[in-house]
Amino acid sequence: MTKLFSIVVLYKGESAAHILKSGWDLSSLSFFQRGTAQDFITFTSKILVERTGLGARQSVKEAEYMCHVFVRGDNLSVVCVSDHEYPPRVAHTMMQRISEDFAGQIKPAEWTSGQEVTGFNGQLEVYLTKFQDPAQSDAMSRLQTDLDDTKIVLHSTIEAVLQRGEKLDDLVDKSEALSMQSKAFYKTARKTNSCCGTSWG
Repeated sequence: MTKLFSIVVLYKGESAAHILKSGWDLSSLSFFQRGTAQDFITFTSKILVERTGLGARQSVKEAEYMCHVFVRGDNLSVVCVSDHEYPPRVAHTMMQRISEDFAGQIKPAEWTSGQEVTGFNGQLEVYLTKFQDPAQSDAMSRLQTDLDDTKIVLHSTIEAVLQRGEKLDDLVDKSEALSMQSKAFYKTARKTNSCCGTSWG
């Protein structure tokens, strides 16, 4: 069964990316794992946007998840996390539409404030519901032929996206955005699942 877990809209600033809006469907995870999963999705979204070029799209495999990233030429960015079965083309079509809707409703001056925007409430959750079944939304995605011409780079792990010499473990240790509980969970999961990579849930 295919699954979308989150959609995060970000602005790629000069030094860091910040979240403008986020939507979640973590109901398939246990209640106690949801906060940690949300922390890691947020953290991973920022890292991916910061390391993705303007006008680029990519799909990155991390453990049993796929992180789909789209950074527009104006620095508006969308990250979607799904399972491996979710078709990347549908995810990128959805992210294109979200970016267009967001840019049409929220003025660019609000993107750069470093704060979550006050508008666009509940709309990411609508997209999560609408695109949860890719078979239904795939017909809509075929209408956007420009995405078929876009090369989506598939990296085998999130480690490949990180800059040379950086390690995910070091970034987790440095991050102030992750709670101590999330850091401890990451380290324990990393040790426990060293053969399989990290797991959010």
